[in-house]
Amino acid sequence: MSQQAAQVETLFLHEHGEEFRVAAHRDGERLFHGILELKETDAGPRPRRLRVKDGTSEELRSPDQFVDLARRAARIRISEQTTPRARERIREMLDAYQIEAKVVRTCRLCASDGRYSPITSETAIETDDETICPECARQQLDRELAFKGSISGDARDRLEELLLEVQDLDRVTNLLSGQLDPDLTKFDEISATVDEVDPVRVDSLDLHPGMQDHLESRFETLLPVQSLAVEHGATEGRDQLVVSATATGKTLIGEMAGIDRVLNNKGTMLFLVPLVALANQKYEQFQDRYGDMVDVSLRVGASRIADEGGRFDPEADVIVGTYEGIDHALRTGKDLGTVGTVVIDEVHTLGEDERGHRLDGLISRLKYYCESGGAPDSGDTQWIYLSATVGNPGQLADQLRATLIEFEERPVPIERHVTFADGREKIETEKKLVKRAFDNKSSKGYRGQTIIFTNSRRRCHQISRKLEYSSAPYHAGLDNRKRQRVERQFADQDLAAVVTTAALAAGVDFPASQVIFDSLAMGIEWLTVQEFSQMLGRAGRPDYHDKGTVYMLVEPDCSYHNSMEMTEDEVAFKLLKGEMEPVITRYDEGAAVEETLANVTVAGKQAKRLNDRMVGEVPTKHALGKLLEYEFIDGLSPTPLGRAVTRHFLAPDESFQLLDGIRKGQHPYEIVADMELRDEH
Repeated sequence: MSQQAAQVETLFLHEHGEEFRVAAHRDGERLFHGILELKETDAGPRPRRLRVKDGTSEELRSPDQFVDLARRAARIRISEQTTPRARERIREMLDAYQIEAKVVRTCRLCASDGRYSPITSETAIETDDETICPECARQQLDRELAFKGSISGDARDRLEELLLEVQDLDRVTNLLSGQLDPDLTKFDEISATVDEVDPVRVDSLDLHPGMQDHLESRFETLLPVQSLAVEHGATEGRDQLVVSATATGKTLIGEMAGIDRVLNNKGTMLFLVPLVALANQKYEQFQDRYGDMVDVSLRVGASRIADEGGRFDPEADVIVGTYEGIDHALRTGKDLGTVGTVVIDEVHTLGEDERGHRLDGLISRLKYYCESGGAPDSGDTQWIYLSATVGNPGQLADQLRATLIEFEERPVPIERHVTFADGREKIETEKKLVKRAFDNKSSKGYRGQTIIFTNSRRRCHQISRKLEYSSAPYHAGLDNRKRQRVERQFADQDLAAVVTTAALAAGVDFPASQVIFDSLAMGIEWLTVQEFSQMLGRAGRPDYHDKGTVYMLVEPDCSYHNSMEMTEDEVAFKLLKGEMEPVITRYDEGAAVEETLANVTVAGKQAKRLNDRMVGEVPTKHALGKLLEYEFIDGLSPTPLGRAVTRHFLAPDESFQLLDGIRKGQHPYEIVADMELRDEH
């Protein structure tokens, strides 16, 4: 005991009923602890005995040993939580031995366990009307997290960082229930940036009088990215890859080039987008803007052509189409007329696993069509590729053989927020956020409106029904009339929110001030950094809002399908901290076979040349071997089976499953059900 006493730096005393807890510390570590009993004497309080604890057992020590311990300790500290009466007794006892002690603020939880943890205004964590040390606060936070389920390291680190920053455990744990404390939910702010570009005056453009007059009636000068594109030949027929944030005016670059060439008899303009909803909106916009100058048609896919009221006219001046719609025309030998300009919006789709290879093949097949007589006599077809999110713009521009026009200005700042909630709490949180946004107007006089992204059509309707303010679901399952009504109501500020799946991420034009991620998945796939960036970029428009706001509602330990390896809280911080992925088109065997078959169908003996100039590396020799093995081709011509497979965009395994079902005499519904079950597994 005397040897221990000589080594003690701090002897700590804390009230324990009618007794006192005693803990001896050195270098922040507890050497031992026990219980000190006092007795009343004529001379005042004196030690009766010291019970030193060792695990579950106790060892009695004499009063003199406590006094010796106290005299040898470098300092003695009394917990501030000790009552005035108890503090007076212990001081009186120590004074009798001429031993000094100081009252300090300590963690009650540590003191109750016989540990000395002094706290200061910089380290104290508030909770339940008391203050505790950071370590005890972390332990309590861990218990809350365990109750909520497992939570990722990044999410835990974020909460611990907030705990030390705001020093209030209750405020931090409230985040786990979807609370909207803006000081805590705010993760960061993406600042508005301005690139210095000399604006090009519209009256200085040398366009066809029809297009020139149209532009002059709308603008005095072009926006910066438009000015850059014009300076680098956009209106002179040069191919360009334009990479710039949402709402910076990329679309007009394609319109200027394409409509001008149409009016100057330099061929049809194709404006291609990935989704039907986006094609419908672009078609309506082009009709409104240019319908008095040019004929506009719509081509959105083989299964939908008959449903579009006869709007597809291959001889139209402007054809707005989906990738699939135009590709189907090529695969089935349809005449697209003389193509003067091709604008491909959302070209970063090249990097998507499911659709990337199809866009890659479409570009190659469409270039072949143009080179084989589908280009204007007066010159080559002009290609303009548009995207808001490309991680490797220089490389992609080289692969597409286009001039890179890159503009990094963000017109308005975007605040990014994170809070935690389960599925039920998410809807309650969304109610509050939608209401808060819609109840406020920007300095430009516009109410705040919200886009809520979720992972299924069913969830779109579920959320929309429960929002208190006017809202509507918006997804590819709605017919064109309903989608147009939603677009019109949102534009007129009659809706506080739209709830959507991936359709809006691709650029449908809703001037929202706020984006809420109800889910970080689309279907059963987690978002990529590129998709996330594209979607959050819909928040905040320079002509409407002072800033954009993004909320991620994250459910800890949540995934939406057993094939998803990560949980939503892990994905959240990966997206927030991640760098933009490069756009790379990758080919597995199925994709290589599908695109090579389409190229054989369109170009016959030239198929290898089409494969060689695609963005991704296609193993042509292996793919041709598989096509022969599958009897999809005969020589370098498609068989009837091959034509049917490519006409319907079937992967090889899908075609074999269909054939197997047909040969077994299965009902079509059974075949479809079997294919759906296969996809689930």
